Amino acid sequence: MSKEAGQRQLRRLPAVDEVLKDGRIAGLLAVHPRGMVVEAIRASLAEERRLILIGASSNKDLEEQCYLDLIINKTLTVVGKSAGLKLRPVINATGVILHTNLGRALLSDRAKQAVNRIASSYSNLELNLDSGRRGSRYAPLESALTSLTGAEAALVVNNNAAAVLLVLSTLAQGREVVVSRGQLVEIGGSFRIPEVMAQSGARLVEVGATNKTYPDDYRRAINDNTALLLHVHTSNYRIIGFTRETTISELVDLGREFSLPVMSDLGSGSLIDLSRFGLPREPSVQEIIAAGADVVTFSGDKLLGGPQAGIVAGRKNYIDQMKKHPLLRAIRVDKMTVAALEATVQEYRDEQGAVQKLPVLQMLTAPISFLEEKAADLAGRIRMVGAKAEVAVEQGVSTVGGGAYPTAELPAVVVAVAPAMISAGDLQAALRQGDPAVMSRVQGGRLLLDVRTVRDQEIPELAAAVGKVIK
Repeated sequence: MSKEAGQRQLRRLPAVDEVLKDGRIAGLLAVHPRGMVVEAIRASLAEERRLILIGASSNKDLEEQCYLDLIINKTLTVVGKSAGLKLRPVINATGVILHTNLGRALLSDRAKQAVNRIASSYSNLELNLDSGRRGSRYAPLESALTSLTGAEAALVVNNNAAAVLLVLSTLAQGREVVVSRGQLVEIGGSFRIPEVMAQSGARLVEVGATNKTYPDDYRRAINDNTALLLHVHTSNYRIIGFTRETTISELVDLGREFSLPVMSDLGSGSLIDLSRFGLPREPSVQEIIAAGADVVTFSGDKLLGGPQAGIVAGRKNYIDQMKKHPLLRAIRVDKMTVAALEATVQEYRDEQGAVQKLPVLQMLTAPISFLEEKAADLAGRIRMVGAKAEVAVEQGVSTVGGGAYPTAELPAVVVAVAPAMISAGDLQAALRQGDPAVMSRVQGGRLLLDVRTVRDQEIPELAAAVGKVIK
């Protein structure tokens, strides 16, 4: 294209003020901030100018009115994209139950109702309604957690890393913490126990070997500057074979001998023995408390099945010290977390009811016959929407995720989709970018939809999303 032709095109582009006067833009201004709309107009004009200058515009013969229409349409698209909320629901068809990138645990109906009730009104978050005086936001959670776990006291912060940081800062700042070399785990996002410990001001003392640590290894490390004996449950990996781990009971005996507190970082923190459902046995919070651990930390949004939170349970004298630590205000939980966690913990009053009502436990314990029915329903719906693909129901493997049950493989039922016109990778990308967004797996040139993590009400949406891409 000649320079003169390009200049003619540039002159036909409307001014920002001209676009703003159009009735279609007036509709945008009625519901969106003026600054957002003006920015979108300028961005649309800048993009079209760029295309004209490099000779890539496909609108060479448009009249001025057509250019105005073009810019308005582009503006409408830009505003639509920028005005939409970026955090949105995703259908999880990966089979990873506690998928960290997808927000981990889904809340129960009771927890969702509790959050909605508290978020939409004022509440007694820090008010004692009996006395009319200031109260503690931790009080309702503490009574529920102590009743459930058998601990003397409890405290809740914004995640388990913060819980560990608070305990170490309170009980061991400037002093030594003895821990097995085989338990120096990375807890996700490249955050590691030694780094959390360093931030707390405590000094790490490693004992034993990666695969074997004995009580005498701890004993030899104890001195006048020792503040704490730490046990970290390796919930996100396993060392198997020639191994020996010092048990909590052995560590508690040692702690009593030297008058030292014993801390157990359980990480995922299960409140129910799920081994009867075919999962490997994990130590429960109640067991660790009963074994004599002085302080136990665990997550609220993993096996517990609640919101993101870090829970500290244990002896009252240590928890009371943490409640007075200045760090607590920086890592405290908000009213929505308090509401959701209180409702979640209440579900555990009836263990069988918790398994039925908490989505994480539902997914973990779902019988294979139920998954087969769900997969058959999804496959049938995909075929009904006329998807150009081979669709089959097959056996597969689901995982727990979230750093829990690292060796567990759950029998799964998947819907395998082999599209005829596009690749499985392209189908996966289109579903991920669609509305609703869908996360899936690709294996052997086919798209796999694991129904263990797909909610019943999402089945029609998921089938429609697949059909929309490969119809």
